[in-house]
Amino acid sequence: MANVVLINPFEVPEGQEDEALQVWKRAADFLRQQPGFISTKLHKAITPNARFHLINIAEWETAEHFQAASSSAEFQKITAGSMEAYPHYPGLYQLQAL
Repeated sequence: MANVVLINPFEVPEGQEDEALQVWKRAADFLRQQPGFISTKLHKAITPNARFHLINIAEWETAEHFQAASSSAEFQKITAGSMEAYPHYPGLYQLQAL
């Protein structure tokens, strides 16, 4: 079975980019230690009118691995409060074409 890709765009209010980045780093540090994790990269918009200022793209072995890691009590503790502060729209995808 092919790996899954998480694409998670974040709406970050102007002036809160550094704070959002710190939250992402803490979450990424935790997720990197979880079973099934492969990689993650955070992208920052370079166009001034982009709706999503930050977009996380991560790769996992399976959807179940990601769901177990992101629903864990420790992950919930790390991200507490940030979910409301930075609206995000995660989705899991599989490659369909090259």
